[in-house]
Amino acid sequence: MQTESLFVTTEDRLLGGRIGLRQPACGYRAAIDPVMLAAAVAAKPGESVLDLGCGVGAAALCLLARLPQLQITGLELQPELAGLARLNAEANGRSESFRVVEGSVAAIPPTLGGFDHVMTNPPFHRPEQGTPPPGVIKEIANVEGEVDLAMWVKASMRLLKPKGRMAAIHRADRLADLLAALRGSGAGAIRILPLWPKAGRPAGRVLVLARKGSRAPLELLPGLVLHRDDGGFTEAAEAVLRGGQALHTS
Repeated sequence: MQTESLFVTTEDRLLGGRIGLRQPACGYRAAIDPVMLAAAVAAKPGESVLDLGCGVGAAALCLLARLPQLQITGLELQPELAGLARLNAEANGRSESFRVVEGSVAAIPPTLGGFDHVMTNPPFHRPEQGTPPPGVIKEIANVEGEVDLAMWVKASMRLLKPKGRMAAIHRADRLADLLAALRGSGAGAIRILPLWPKAGRPAGRVLVLARKGSRAPLELLPGLVLHRDDGGFTEAAEAVLRGGQALHTS
């Protein structure tokens, strides 16, 4: 029987074909979440970004497509995904601006820290929520293990410079948990951008932005409707997903 470390991969495209992405054929697969996450990062050329739990590098490569003068570090627990992230960086000509470090959020490598931005797509599910997804790779990517959401946020804040900024995408039904974790980590200037699957439907995802050490009040942003009634993407969603445009987060 073939082990999961020898998984089959597929070659996919993001941002209207501008990015090639090698990723596992089964298990965890990048879709629109990392694209939206990258679009929410309001970085400036020359700044440093940490992609915490970078997977195969989808968010980092999307952000570099918009802001090629950034320096991005990816931290990834799973060696298989870290290896694919390095291959994807090389295939897209980003090896100099995107480096991948293997390591755990529970034990951050001492060489990491002092970033202007942290972007992250933490595991969505608590261990007790439903049946674990099939496959070790997908389970680790989607289900909290030894590091829960509060610890994940705390690590993100610790890795930022003073007044550095964090961007996270998460399930809307865990927004209260995420906000509590941010407040407990001394973050402020929190901005929430809902992602609605269709107009009039409850949000399935939220983008949450915060600033280390800020006392500015929370803001609820207008949000983005992803799909038209016929199932296609809205014009605003297409501008991000295919055009690589930034989201309005301020």
